[in-house]
Amino acid sequence: MGPSLDLSLISSWLMLCAKQGPKAGVGVATVVISFVLSTYYNVLMSWALYYFFHSFGATLPWTSCNNTWNAVGNCSSGFPGNTTHLQSASQQFFDHRLLQKTSGIEEAGGICWELFGCLIFSWVIVYFCIFKGIKSTGKVVYFTAVFPYFILFALLINNVQLPGAKDGILYFVTPVWGKLFEVQVWVNAAAQVFNSIGIAFGTMISMASYNKFNNNILRDALIVSFTNSFTSILAGFVIFSAIGYMAHIHNLPVENIATDGPGLVFVVYPEVLSTMPVFQLWAPLFFFMLLCLGLDSQFANVEVGITFIKDEFGPQVLRFLKREELLTLAICIIGFIMGVPHVTKGGIYVFQLMDHYTAVVSLVFLAFFEVVAVCWIFGTSRVSLMVKRMLGKTPNIYFRVCWMLLCPLLVLCILISSIVQYTPAHYGEYTYPGWAEGVGWGISMVSIVWIPLGAIQEVYSHKGSLLQRLKKAMISTIDLDADESLPEKLNLDNPASEALFTSVA
Repeated sequence: MGPSLDLSLISSWLMLCAKQGPKAGVGVATVVISFVLSTYYNVLMSWALYYFFHSFGATLPWTSCNNTWNAVGNCSSGFPGNTTHLQSASQQFFDHRLLQKTSGIEEAGGICWELFGCLIFSWVIVYFCIFKGIKSTGKVVYFTAVFPYFILFALLINNVQLPGAKDGILYFVTPVWGKLFEVQVWVNAAAQVFNSIGIAFGTMISMASYNKFNNNILRDALIVSFTNSFTSILAGFVIFSAIGYMAHIHNLPVENIATDGPGLVFVVYPEVLSTMPVFQLWAPLFFFMLLCLGLDSQFANVEVGITFIKDEFGPQVLRFLKREELLTLAICIIGFIMGVPHVTKGGIYVFQLMDHYTAVVSLVFLAFFEVVAVCWIFGTSRVSLMVKRMLGKTPNIYFRVCWMLLCPLLVLCILISSIVQYTPAHYGEYTYPGWAEGVGWGISMVSIVWIPLGAIQEVYSHKGSLLQRLKKAMISTIDLDADESLPEKLNLDNPASEALFTSVA
């Protein structure tokens, strides 16, 4: 909890460290990675919509092997577990009805038109929720952020009454102490925190740009961190109580049903829902909850690009587009077009490749350079002084030690472990060809490359010898000790760019 809280604070200081705004270096990298993520993240929303629309029938379509898309000789109407060659009906619905997947990325196939329509619909929803700017987004989030908790608690109350739920919950909460000595476990845990809180993405920075200068950043970071952890634990109880129930009715060990990735949400849990009493109620509510959760993240990802363009190129862009609503529309259209390859019949392989090299590889590199920029280059003393200017008191020793020592070392360990234990992307048993791996690394470099380019530009902009240029580039242009007009110096009189380095609750 502690390091994640401080990392969420560090993510909020990033814009301040970009001395000329997010025009170069880590600032641009966060914008790029957030936009790249938004292009394929909305594909998950199209899957949720697809399942939602198919949840209103008298029977759920993923419960039977008597459909045209089923491979009858290889289909099980129950859940066969992980130790057999048979596939569950829900797995075949996901593979052959939803994705209509081909044998590999080499075979793109045609467009899955139903998914294509769902993708359009999901982008339309995103647009109409954010086209009026942060005010409309804030009103929508009141519902999309709160409603899922009602569903989670309702599902939890329902699930714990099912037979076998206790076994699933015990499997979830019982520690396997030997796993604590595996580095990969810690790397995966850190990656989960990074993605769930939004560390190293531009989302917190973008949304925080609308806060007041004296907003209580420490309180907000605490709320975000604890709420994130609480929600993750709550969702774990909901999921594993249902998995325990599934294991009970199929007489299988819990570990034979538990899985990770999209399969848990779109294969295992739909199968669980189909066996629940009153599944006609729970299935639509569950997928509507997924849609709300996904839209919250998607709003923030898209808003990063919009805020960046408005802050950096606002007058030029608005002279051409006239209205901010048209800028939002243009970004949504570009995001939609870039998402089309994911809804082809080979789209799942494109999706997995993008996710691996964006949400894992690029993210860890970016997080490391963010922490270095804030904690060591900009300096813990400057960060502490800025917090004092904002809140009237200096951060306590815990925060200062985390900023100076614990957070940089933690992220450095994660980065080194990710490099040492690097494994190429794969989807199930499918391994990608060499050219696809090259494309994946190219996707990673789209965001990472801005860091060395920004450093080169910063050094080149100064005069003197190489050593003198490096020294000037490493020293902040904001003299916090001498300059009392910090809000004015940071251009914080603009409500749309106020307190760029504060956190968002």
